[in-house]
Amino acid sequence: MNMISRQLLFALLLVLLYTWGCNKEEIYTYGVNDVAVEQPGAVKPNVKSDLEVISIAHTDLFGTVISPNDLTDLATSYQAFGDKRLIIDMIILNFLNEPGVEIPSDADMRGDIEKFVQEGYNRFFVRQPTAFEEWFISDIIRNDTGITPELVYYAFMTSNEYRYY
Repeated sequence: MNMISRQLLFALLLVLLYTWGCNKEEIYTYGVNDVAVEQPGAVKPNVKSDLEVISIAHTDLFGTVISPNDLTDLATSYQAFGDKRLIIDMIILNFLNEPGVEIPSDADMRGDIEKFVQEGYNRFFVRQPTAFEEWFISDIIRNDTGITPELVYYAFMTSNEYRYY
């Protein structure tokens, strides 16, 4: 074979490989419908005002309505600072440290962790936890002896979901 025939054969091979290798892939379409997945109890479109958060937090922790004088004092403190979210968190933290707050003991929490988590969701979010939420928080409590009921309540009450109804 001479040089020209080798080049022609090589060119022909390249053209065949190019045409054979450059086919469009088929696009497969499956008949799958989009599904919106939502948790029925967690869809809360209305945000609480900051004074509502303070008032509801007091009721959730003490089982009584906050007095008008106490709410006025807290509202004055609240309005005096620029970072409103920080002040709400500090008010909740203060509530958790006051005498008379209704919080289970550490022994009660660890005695039945799942019940504690379910009651926390009912108390603060007015719904049942999902299986994952219940497992996740129960697992944290079970694996960390430094977690106290006050810390769990603080986490519930400073979450974004607590600010909605």
